[in-house]
Amino acid sequence: MLTRKEFLRQSTALAVAGTLPGGLVAGTPAKRPNILFVIVDEWRAQAFGALGDRNAHTPALDRFRRQSVSFDNAVACLPVCSQSRASFLTGQYPLTNGVYITDVPLKPSGETLAEALVKAGYQTGYIGKWHLYGSPKGRYERRLSYIPPESRFGFQYWKALECGHDYNKSRYYEGDDPTPRYWPGYDAIAQTQDAVGYIQRASQTDQPFFLTLSLGPPHFPYTAPERYKAMYRDRPLDFRPNVPEALHGQAAEEMRGYYAAIAALDDCFATLMAGLEASGVADDTIVLFTADHGDMLWSQGLQHKHVPWDEAIRVPFMIRYPRQSRGRGRSVPAPLNSPDVMPTLLGLAGLPAPSGVQGLDYSPLIRREPMAAMPRSAYLAIPVSFADARAHGFAEYRGVRTERYTYIRSIKGPWLLYDNRKDPYQKHNLVDQPAMAEVQKACEAQLTLWLDRLGDQFLPGDAYLRRDGLGHYLEVQGGIKPVVSPWGDWRSTM
Repeated sequence: MLTRKEFLRQSTALAVAGTLPGGLVAGTPAKRPNILFVIVDEWRAQAFGALGDRNAHTPALDRFRRQSVSFDNAVACLPVCSQSRASFLTGQYPLTNGVYITDVPLKPSGETLAEALVKAGYQTGYIGKWHLYGSPKGRYERRLSYIPPESRFGFQYWKALECGHDYNKSRYYEGDDPTPRYWPGYDAIAQTQDAVGYIQRASQTDQPFFLTLSLGPPHFPYTAPERYKAMYRDRPLDFRPNVPEALHGQAAEEMRGYYAAIAALDDCFATLMAGLEASGVADDTIVLFTADHGDMLWSQGLQHKHVPWDEAIRVPFMIRYPRQSRGRGRSVPAPLNSPDVMPTLLGLAGLPAPSGVQGLDYSPLIRREPMAAMPRSAYLAIPVSFADARAHGFAEYRGVRTERYTYIRSIKGPWLLYDNRKDPYQKHNLVDQPAMAEVQKACEAQLTLWLDRLGDQFLPGDAYLRRDGLGHYLEVQGGIKPVVSPWGDWRSTM
C-alpha cells in the first residue's frame, strides 16, 4: 500500500493541467464504471417539480429522477458545507475526520474517495467549489487562496476554488498554476461546459474516470442569469406552511433568487447529461446528484441551515447506473447519510471501502439486493454550537431520523420529536408527551446505538475545541447571539 507521501508524489507527477493523467495501476483486468458526482450547495430535498414543489422548474432533474434510484430519506449528518464535503470524501463522521466546524482544514487519516479510485486505476477530476482547504486562523483567510496538490486528496485534473459566492465573477485555479483565473459569465454554466469537455476527453481513454462537479448555487446570495430571474420576477410563490406569515415578504425575495438558481442548474444538468450521452459512455457511468445540505428559507422562522429540521438536513440523492439499477427509477426509503457516499460509490464500482470508513455501502439496494445490517435511522449531530448555529441560540445536539420520526436531544436533554408522516412540516413538537413515550424511548435507543458505535461521548462543544486546539475559531466567530423564532414553541425544551 502506498504511503500518503508516495501517493501524493506519484499522482502529482502524473497530473498535468488541462490534460488527462495516466493511472497508477497497470493491467486492470476490466474497465470499471465511470463515476460522475454532482454536488450542489443548499438544494433541499423538497425543491423539485416532480415532488410537488410548484415553485421549482426542474424538468431535466425530474426526468433524471425517473431514471434513478432515489433515496428519499437521505440526510446531511451535519448540515453545513465543509462538514458534509469532508464526510463525502472520507466516509467518516465529523468528529472522526475532524471537520465539525466550518473552515477547518481536512487532514485525512486514511485514503479519501479520490485516492482509493486513483489506486484502482481511475483518472480523477474536480471542478468547482472545494471548501476543504480551510482557514487555520479561523478568519476565512484562505477562501480565495491557491490550493496545493497535497491538499487535493487524489484529484488530478483541477479547476477549483476553496469557497466563493460571487457566481458572476467566480475565481478558480487550474492545475498547479497559482495564478487566479475567472470563469466567464455565471460560473455554474462555465463549469458544466468544462465538465462536458473533461468527459469527452476521458471517455476516449482506456481508464475509467471519476469527475466531481461541485456547483455553488443555489447557495445564497441566491443569484442567477437574467433570463432565469425573469421567470420568477412576478411569479406567485407557494410558501411552505411552516414559514410564518409575518416573514412571507422576506422569504419571497430570497425564494425568487433561490428558485431562479435552481432553474439555471437544471439547465446545466441537462447540458451535462447531453454531453455524457454524446460521449457514448452513459450506460457505463454512475451518475450521482446530491447536495451538501438544504436551506431553511424561513421555514420555522429560520433563514439558512445548521439546524435539525427537514428543510436543512434532507438532501436529494439520486443515483443512476444503468448496468446495475435494473430497470426504471424507483424510491428507496433507507435513511442514507453523508458518510455513506464514499462506500456506496466504491461498492457500485466493485471496490472495497478503505479501513477507517464509518459509512455504509448502500449499493446492494441499488442493485435490488438485500443489505446486511441496514440501520433503522440516520445519525444527526452538531458537536459544537458555532457560528450561525450559535446566532440562533442553539445548544449542541445529537439525534436520529428514521423513515417516520425525527428525534433530537440537545446537550440539556430531549428537545424535538416529530412524526414526519402525520406532520410533514414539523410544526408540532411531541417531545415528552405521554402518548409518545414509547416512540421517544425507541428513538432514544436508536440514538444510543449510534453514540456507542461512533464513540461519541456527547461532550459540550468547547471540550472538542480544547481537545483539538481550535478554541480560537470560536473566539474569532464571537459569542452567542440568541434570536426568537416566530413559532416560539419548539424552543421550549432547550
